[in-house]
Amino acid sequence: MLKDKTIEKRVRDDRLRKRIREKVKGTPERPRVHVFKSNAYVYTQVIDDREGSILLTASTLEKEFREKAKSTKNKDACGLLGELLGKRLKAAKIERVVFDRGVHPYHGRIKTLADAIRKEGIQF
Repeated sequence: MLKDKTIEKRVRDDRLRKRIREKVKGTPERPRVHVFKSNAYVYTQVIDDREGSILLTASTLEKEFREKAKSTKNKDACGLLGELLGKRLKAAKIERVVFDRGVHPYHGRIKTLADAIRKEGIQF
């Protein structure tokens, strides 16, 4: 009997996400930057795992982002989003973070986002 491929992918992603989250933990001094990528948009959250609270967010859906970008789902858009998040982190006086790529491989849009955050002077 054939299994549904979406169920197999979900199980694989959950296993990978759990393995990554065991290693990557956010603290008040060094919060976790989590990235979620859908087919159309990219969402980022800065999370303090000890308190269980979200400190900052940025996404390609925001009005501030849409005024600057033409598209919401290419490398240029992720670069702009990384700059926007980096500026918000600087304003919140957060200099060091831990990067959580989620289940996505570290290349393409995810890598461009991380490089743009680093350009703003945030260390991870």
